[in-house]
Amino acid sequence: SATCLLPFELLLNDPLQFFRVEVSLEDINDHSPVFPEERISFEIPETSDPGSRFPLEVARDLDVGSNSIQTYHITPENEYFSVSYGSRSNGDKYIELVLEKPLDREEQAEMDFSVIAEDGGSPPRSGSTQVHILILDVNDNSPVFTQERYTAQIFENMPEGSVVLSVLASDQDAGVNGDISYQFSQAIDQTNSVFEIDPRSGEIKLTKPLDFEAADTHELSVRARDGGGLSAICKVLVKVVDVNDNAPELVVSSFSSPLPENSVPGTVVALFSVRDRDSGANGKISCALEDQLFFSLRPAYKNYYELVTVSALDREETAQYILIVTAADAGSPPLTATQTFTVDISDVNDNAPVFNQTSYTMYVRENNVPSVLVGAVSAADADVGLNAKLTYSLSPVQPAEKPSCSCISVNSENGHVFVLRPLDYEHMRRTEVIVSASDSGSPPLRANVTVHLVVVDENDNAPVVLYPAQDSSPASSELVPMSAEAGYLITKVVAVDADSGQNSWLSYHLLRASDPGLFAVGAQSGEVRLRRPVTDRDSVKQKLIVLVRDNGQPPLSATAALSALLLKDFSDVRQPLSSPATEDEGGSLTTYLIISLVFVSLLFLISTVAFVARKVCKKRKELKAGHVLYGADNLQSGLADAAAAGTLPHAHCYEISLTTGSGNSEFKFLKPILPSLPPQHSAMGGATEDEQVFPCVPVTTEDVTPNNAGTLSAEQFN
Repeated sequence: SATCLLPFELLLNDPLQFFRVEVSLEDINDHSPVFPEERISFEIPETSDPGSRFPLEVARDLDVGSNSIQTYHITPENEYFSVSYGSRSNGDKYIELVLEKPLDREEQAEMDFSVIAEDGGSPPRSGSTQVHILILDVNDNSPVFTQERYTAQIFENMPEGSVVLSVLASDQDAGVNGDISYQFSQAIDQTNSVFEIDPRSGEIKLTKPLDFEAADTHELSVRARDGGGLSAICKVLVKVVDVNDNAPELVVSSFSSPLPENSVPGTVVALFSVRDRDSGANGKISCALEDQLFFSLRPAYKNYYELVTVSALDREETAQYILIVTAADAGSPPLTATQTFTVDISDVNDNAPVFNQTSYTMYVRENNVPSVLVGAVSAADADVGLNAKLTYSLSPVQPAEKPSCSCISVNSENGHVFVLRPLDYEHMRRTEVIVSASDSGSPPLRANVTVHLVVVDENDNAPVVLYPAQDSSPASSELVPMSAEAGYLITKVVAVDADSGQNSWLSYHLLRASDPGLFAVGAQSGEVRLRRPVTDRDSVKQKLIVLVRDNGQPPLSATAALSALLLKDFSDVRQPLSSPATEDEGGSLTTYLIISLVFVSLLFLISTVAFVARKVCKKRKELKAGHVLYGADNLQSGLADAAAAGTLPHAHCYEISLTTGSGNSEFKFLKPILPSLPPQHSAMGGATEDEQVFPCVPVTTEDVTPNNAGTLSAEQFN
C-alpha cells in the first residue's frame, strides 16, 4: 500500500474517555526489486526493423516512494538493444527492449544479457532477469490483442469454473507463425491459484471462490505467443463485486459490571465498535437496544457506540439487567449480529432496616427467673451483604424522657429480648424501651421500634385484713343485743390484696366460732351477721375466726379474729378489755379449773355412793321407827321426795354469773330465791334455821369440757 496507517483506540477509565490514534508507517528500503521471471526468451526475426519494441514484465518492489524502482539498464552493455521504461496514461508502468540496429543471424544467432532494475534507496537495491535472444528468420508479424487492457466484474459468490472473460489476439502471419497460444506471464499474490486460462481459447476461469474482503481486484498479465516466437502482452483487471455474505461484528472495548445502583443517568456502561467486512450498503450498520427503559445507545466516534444509563437504578427492584444489542447491515436480506451485556447492579446502603411490626408487646410473669427470654424483635433490610447485616441494641433515652428500665436486654445478633432480673408486679406493672436495628453499611442506617413489656401478676401476696385490726393491741368486742333477730349485721371484715385480677378477688368464710350456728359470713361482702336470733342459752362472749381467701392458683389466705358480746343492756359494759396476756392466763386457769372439777366430780361420785348406801340403811331404820328425819345429810333425798309428794311449792334456784374477760373464773352465790323450809319441817325432824342445806347436782366431766376458747360456758357450769 502506498500509505500504511495503523489505527487504534485509547480508552481511559474513571472517567471514561475515548481517543482515536492513527500511526503512519514510514517506509525503509528493506526490499529489492524482483522480476516475475528469472529468465526471459525472445525469438526475434532478423528482419526486424530498428526501433522494434519487445515488452518485458516490469519488476516489483514492495517499497514505496523513493525506495521503489527508479531505473532499468542492461548489463553488459549491448549495442543492439536498449531499455525503455515509464508509465502509461492509465498509470500502468511498462518496460520494453528497443532494437537499436538491424540483426544479422549469420553474424550472431543468439545473444544473452541481463536487465537490471534499481531502486532509489540508500544504499540502492537492485534485481535482475536474464534475457535470451534467439534470432530467427522470416516471422515478421507479432500477435496483436484486441484490447490492451481487459476489465471484468464478477460476484464473489460465483462458483468454481465460472468464466471470468476471454482474451483474444490475432497474427497476420500464416501457418505456424500465425498460431497463437495464451498464458499468464506474471504471478501476483494468489493469482495463479485463483484463475486459470485456456491456452487455445483464452478463456479465464475461476479455480476457487473469490473473497471480496480478501481482495477486491485482481490484475493479470496475459501473453499471446505465435508459432514463430513473437508475443504480445495485455492486462486483465478483474473486479470482485461484493455480496452480503458477512454479518456485522461487535467488538467490546470496555465493559463495567457490576454497576453501583446510585450511578447517575448518563453513566457509560460499555463501549463497543461495530464493523462489517462487506462494502457499500452491505457494510452499512445500524445498532439497536431491545430494552431502552433504563439504558440506551449513544454514538461515540465513527463506528463506536456507548451503552449508557438513562434513569436511576434500584438494585432492590432489579438486581441484574440482561441487555441485548443488535447490529444489522443494510444488505438484502440484512444480516445481523447480537451482543449480550449482563449488567449486575451492586448494592448501595440506601435502605434502612424495617421492623415487621410497628411496636411489640411482650409479657413476663412477675418473680421471673433472671435472664428469661420474653420475645424477639425482627427487622429486615432490602439491601444485601454488609448493608443488610443487622445489629440490635437498646436505643439511649433522651434526657427529657423518663429513664428506661435497666432490667431489659436485647441480643445484638438475633433480637431476642431478655429480662435480666426478677420483676414485681406490685412495683412495676409495665415499662417500655426503644430497640434500634442498625445495618453495617457506610454510613449505617437504623430504625427504632418501641417494645412494651407487660408484667403479668402472680398470686404472691396474701390478703391483708384491715378491719378488725389484727395487730398486738387489744381487740374490741362487737356488741350484740340479746333482742337481735336473724340477719342482724354484727360487723364487716375488710381486707385487701395487693395482687390484681382474679388474684385479688377475695372471698370470706367462717373458719371457727364459739357457736358456728349462730353466725354467718357474706362470701363476697365479708359482713358478719346473725344466722338465727339470740337466745338466753347462748354464751355472752362469742369468738369468731373469719378466713379471707383470694382466687389465685394456688389461693392464699389470711384470718381475722373477732369477738362479740351478747348483752341485754349495753349499759352493763363496764369491764376492761382483755389483753392477750390476760386471755392466756384465763386459758391456764380454765385448764386448772377443769382438772379441779374432774377431781371434785370423782370425789362427789364416791361420796354420793356412800351417801346413798348410808341413806338406804337409815331409811330402813326410820321405816322401822315410823318417822322421817330431814337433816343435813339427807336433805337432797328429802327434798326430792317432798317435791315428788308436793310438799315443796317451789324448787331451789341459784344464779351463777361469769365475769366477761375477768382474770379468773369465780362463782357468785346469791341467796336462795325461795323461802326456807317451813317450821313444821324443822319440827318434823329436824334441821334448824341455821342448818339450811342447798341441794347439789352431780357434775360429770362431759358437762364441764371447755369450749374452743378454753373457758366454761354458763350452760356447762349449770
